[in-house]
Amino acid sequence: MTVTQDTPTLPRSERKPLYVQVVTQPALQGCWAVNISETGIGLIATPSGPAEGPREGQELDMAFTLPESRARIRVRGVVRWRHDPEDQDDGAVTALGVSFHGFEGSDGVTLKRYLLNHQLYVAAVYAEETELRGLREALESHVRLRFVPTPEDLDTLLGRGDISALLVCGRDEARAIALVERLASRRAEADPTGAGPASDLSPRILYCAPAVPSRLVELFNQGKIFRALVPPFEPVELRQAVLQASRELGLRTEQRRAALELERNLLRERAREAPRLSPGADVTEEPGFRSPVMRQVMDMVRVAAPHRVAVLLQGETGTGKEVLARVIHRLSGRSNQPLVVQDCGALTETLLESELFGHVKGAFTGAVADHPGLFVLADGGTIFLDEIENTTPNLQSKLLRVLESGDVRPVGGTQIRRVDVRIIAASNRDLAEEVRAGRFRSDLFYRLNSFTIDLPPLRERPEDILDLARYFLGHFNRTLRRSASGLSGEAEQLLLSAKWPGNVRELRNCIERAVLLSGDEELITRRHLPPALLHHAESASRQMVRVSGAGSLRDRLEQLEKEIIREALERHGGVVRRAAAALEMDPVTLGRRVRRHGLLDKEQ
Repeated sequence: MTVTQDTPTLPRSERKPLYVQVVTQPALQGCWAVNISETGIGLIATPSGPAEGPREGQELDMAFTLPESRARIRVRGVVRWRHDPEDQDDGAVTALGVSFHGFEGSDGVTLKRYLLNHQLYVAAVYAEETELRGLREALESHVRLRFVPTPEDLDTLLGRGDISALLVCGRDEARAIALVERLASRRAEADPTGAGPASDLSPRILYCAPAVPSRLVELFNQGKIFRALVPPFEPVELRQAVLQASRELGLRTEQRRAALELERNLLRERAREAPRLSPGADVTEEPGFRSPVMRQVMDMVRVAAPHRVAVLLQGETGTGKEVLARVIHRLSGRSNQPLVVQDCGALTETLLESELFGHVKGAFTGAVADHPGLFVLADGGTIFLDEIENTTPNLQSKLLRVLESGDVRPVGGTQIRRVDVRIIAASNRDLAEEVRAGRFRSDLFYRLNSFTIDLPPLRERPEDILDLARYFLGHFNRTLRRSASGLSGEAEQLLLSAKWPGNVRELRNCIERAVLLSGDEELITRRHLPPALLHHAESASRQMVRVSGAGSLRDRLEQLEKEIIREALERHGGVVRRAAAALEMDPVTLGRRVRRHGLLDKEQ
């Protein structure tokens, strides 16, 4: 990443402690993370032998949950090194170093944001003013301190699950010892297996007091206190003790008890995930890309993907612009870097500017910490800006600056960061028309318009309809645990005759509903499809009857008029004045024709 001279570079490889269980494939028994960075992760595991799990150079899939945010990260990596102990007795620990090379979706951005903002949390209870000053001096630049005045407040804080170390200050010796014993008793209740400290996930206790009572020695020998410190605190010694306690919390955990359960949960989560395009596959062989018109689209994608050129995707809502953006990113040289997705229509101008460019602490009400912004998080990768037509001229000028120079300045900040980000933009409107109407900046349009790809609506590629329908049927059978056996001939004809104004998204929702309504091993039939879809099909059928029916010209024109009026009334809830406006008719004239055609039951 290139930066201006006065801008510090963001840490890209600094490892931070991370003590969470990790589910892997190939499976590693009792696997835990011990540290993590943007580029890799350190693992420990208790395999039954040196042959279990991946070897050096082998790929593996991993899934784990980040503390605090509870975000689930799924990533593929390569084992760079593995160390198996000589003694392979039960419980022997194997260590592995794994390099990341492919995150699922935007998980890489989620991890990067976590690492940028992460600090250890440490609580101090019963600390007096002089002790507070010493604790702040030694720790505040390394951990997040939380001062707790009462045991009740401490219970609430510990319930959050983000405290790694607890400092119990003991000027009142009896009160401090009583608190330690109460915490130890609660730990024992939370460990019904009797495995002791190895299965304890509560914070490590550091006892800070001028004297060390004999009872404290007993508690230390029982593993209920991690360390005793005597004030006044030497900053370096105190800091090392707290950091060591935080690291030890993650290492002393029960490693095997929930391994099979977690692996099963991972498989369930994968089943619930929307299917992804398989790495290395020919995209034109994937569902939805097999029609001639979509093959032409993919020819353009292959031309644009390897180059840094900005791409503008245009098409109706639901045509798959985000899917195509992910394909472009996957086929580019940036596929191992983050892909960041932002819907520009989902946020106000102020919030969108902050989300894209970041902000500094205090830039506005609620800005309690620096936020790097999506452009910084996507550095080296791709950012996909959906519904870009919803941005304001002010924001468009800032987007143009990033496109032209790569310079990003956070809201309220003065320092500029230079990023290398490829932009893919999408719009469901004709941006050229938006420029002519004065709603979109022409200079930004011409920069985005260097390579435009138009996505055809689903009605213009009927070859893809049944292909996608069968694909979604199989997907929802797996994710919803249903067993619909297929599509009936009648259902297929109804799907083919629909206009699909919502395109692939509407088709997906239609099949999801049908699978939910189906019974075991039941075919999807007409009754499983949405009423709106049936209405459109019936309207199309009536239109065919009007065109091909027998009778005189006058009779057929009368029937045609009747059907047009009927459809207008149905579309506008039977309100004559609304139907008349849609047909560009006088409401009185339309009301007269409604009565003549016997449609009075539709009039309101």
